[in-house]
Amino acid sequence: MRRLIVNADDFGLTHGVNRAIVEAHHHGIVTSTTLMANASAFDEAVQLAKSSSRWSVGCHLVLVDGEPLLDPGRLPSLVPRASKRFRNGITAFAARALSGWLDTDQVEAEATAQIRKLQSHHLDPSHIDSHKHTHMFPSALTGMLRAARTCGVGAIRNPFEVVAANFVRAQPGLWKRRAQVRTLRGLAGGFRNAVAKAGLRTPDGTLGIVATGSLDAHLFGAIAEHMPEGTWEFVCHPGYLDDDLRSIPTRLRESRERELAVLTSPETREALASRGVELISYRDL
Repeated sequence: MRRLIVNADDFGLTHGVNRAIVEAHHHGIVTSTTLMANASAFDEAVQLAKSSSRWSVGCHLVLVDGEPLLDPGRLPSLVPRASKRFRNGITAFAARALSGWLDTDQVEAEATAQIRKLQSHHLDPSHIDSHKHTHMFPSALTGMLRAARTCGVGAIRNPFEVVAANFVRAQPGLWKRRAQVRTLRGLAGGFRNAVAKAGLRTPDGTLGIVATGSLDAHLFGAIAEHMPEGTWEFVCHPGYLDDDLRSIPTRLRESRERELAVLTSPETREALASRGVELISYRDL
């Protein structure tokens, strides 16, 4: 049995991202999305989230590359002194998380605030994940699991990817990203134990993280062809490149429109159907 959740990250980031995610749901294979509580197009995303009962909407927890909902002064391990923003990029966050400088209680407090914001707008988050997959690190994961339990959220992304060799043969330029993913895979066992102890559900793993920014029809076909048995999540980032997106510091710009084309292509749906892949959402876990 092969089951696949197709989750679009960054809901609420910009109007163009919102429009593309909804389009990829109504006319493509996206079954779930995760909403950023501290993004500029949040209010629009909330209304769009309520436009369909067929998908699940979770919370995309942001601890890097953005502003906290809580007073930054309460989050010294997450926000640099004299700043109102989280640290930029995953590298500095990872260094603090792995060296013991990340305060789990602060992670829990900010994660709780972000989940509660969705709930205050009458959304019932089906799951949580995190921007740049920060919850792969144990100290961040512990705080996020506490927040999920406090807020009644029952599922979380498994951020550890199953990497098939042919993915890299299809796109040789992905060697560096593949190496980064493989290096962090040693954290996967601890992740599973922590999630089970917290009583949350999670898929068997993810597909598509290595392909982020490089996804095309050929690469998606390779992923579908070699998808293992089990329940997996395909992580994607559709969007339209507009002025709002150009103003945001992100490497994912033109690639979002390419991903949208793949996600809404009849050939993509056929690639999954031919392998007997059942599309599900986080509500079906």
